[in-house]
Amino acid sequence: MKIVVCIKRVPATDTRIKVGADGTSIDNSQIESIISPYDEFAVEAALQMKEAAGEGEVTIVTLGPGDATKELRTCLAMGADKAILLKDDASSDRAAGTTAHALAACISGLSPDLVLCGKQAVDRDQGQVGSLLAARLGMPCVTEIKKLEIADGKAVVERAGDGGTTESWEVPLPAVLTTTKGLNEPRYASLKGIMAAKKKPIDEAEADLGDPRLKVNSLELPPERREGRIIGEGPEAVDELMRLLREEAKIL
Repeated sequence: MKIVVCIKRVPATDTRIKVGADGTSIDNSQIESIISPYDEFAVEAALQMKEAAGEGEVTIVTLGPGDATKELRTCLAMGADKAILLKDDASSDRAAGTTAHALAACISGLSPDLVLCGKQAVDRDQGQVGSLLAARLGMPCVTEIKKLEIADGKAVVERAGDGGTTESWEVPLPAVLTTTKGLNEPRYASLKGIMAAKKKPIDEAEADLGDPRLKVNSLELPPERREGRIIGEGPEAVDELMRLLREEAKIL
């Protein structure tokens, strides 16, 4: 089975974000980058399927700057077979449609049996790339899966439904699936894997971005939150609280 996993290089979740000098992008000079955590579940799922079958090929694809080879090497050290970097220095600011276009242009030539993505990247939280990618590839898509089985040319998956329910879906392969927390526990790269990753190939190509339909005109941080206000203690403060919610906050 040929499996393609799409990952994204994102700022570490404890990073303090600063707006770049151009006012339209993030200043990456002091940012530590990581693989988007939801993508790690996709990588682990692909590796487990390959190991269970005793054969197959796992290819990691990312749209990002030249430095994104670091995240690709991490995936190779975990056990992936090869990686592809679609070079784009502004990838973190791309709209979901542009990202999906670039990924589809690459993946369509790989003829995969399965494409896996994280349910969303933790930088922009759009949660759209997987579905848009499936549409461009002409494949069925199930999002936010928490259980996965492959058999007889089909993927049987479970995802969380409304009201705490669980939905079960069966889709023919090839398909695009997006992963979420609970599907598995991503592994750490071993020393042996890290050494082996140095010899595995990373292909680089210029990203086919198509015709972008969205432009970032400006980017700014939200205003500082105002300090809290203590209006009293216990039941005696209820009347004043209700007055402030009604007259100042105007939410009652």
